[in-house]
Amino acid sequence: MNKQSFKNAFQGFDPNNLDLNSAGNWPIGIKAIVYLLIMIGVVFAGIHFYVNEQHVQLEREIQKESQLKQEFEKKSFQVANLAALRKQMEDVEGKFSELLGQLPTDKEVPGLLEDISDIGRAAGLQIEQIALAGERKEKFYIELPINIEVKGTYHQMGQFVSGVAAIERIVTLHDYTLKPTNDGTLEMLISAKTYRYDDTE
Repeated sequence: MNKQSFKNAFQGFDPNNLDLNSAGNWPIGIKAIVYLLIMIGVVFAGIHFYVNEQHVQLEREIQKESQLKQEFEKKSFQVANLAALRKQMEDVEGKFSELLGQLPTDKEVPGLLEDISDIGRAAGLQIEQIALAGERKEKFYIELPINIEVKGTYHQMGQFVSGVAAIERIVTLHDYTLKPTNDGTLEMLISAKTYRYDDTE
């Protein structure tokens, strides 16, 4: 483009009298500059938004990488301790089986009542009543209350309670009352409880 063509491209343009409404009448050189500036602005805005989106995605991936590292470390720790966890699980299962073995089955409950009666008689107590009450269902087990009423001396009752506590089956004693009788002995009302595993849960 020579000097004359360059002058013609900007001829009649007054930068002090810039009117956007008459942009169609601007010289071709000014139009070209405006179009070029608009194109540069559009390209710059596009690059800005693209780069910004890529930056957000990069941050998201970095955060995801951190979470994956933590999960990997957790899994690695679990794998490294798998043998110890299995051993611990076996110990827990063994203790659970041992506890289950101490719970009487349906068939063994009458024998347990007989054992309690034998302990009372061996202690010298007069057995008034040893009878099962209504079952109480809990989350993982069934509670079997046993109502006990005996008469004897204080020493005999202590021997009886110790004997019941020493039974191999799990039996707990609750809510006892002692009162004197007319013949000079004591009457004891006590609630014993044994438990049966509820395998329906």
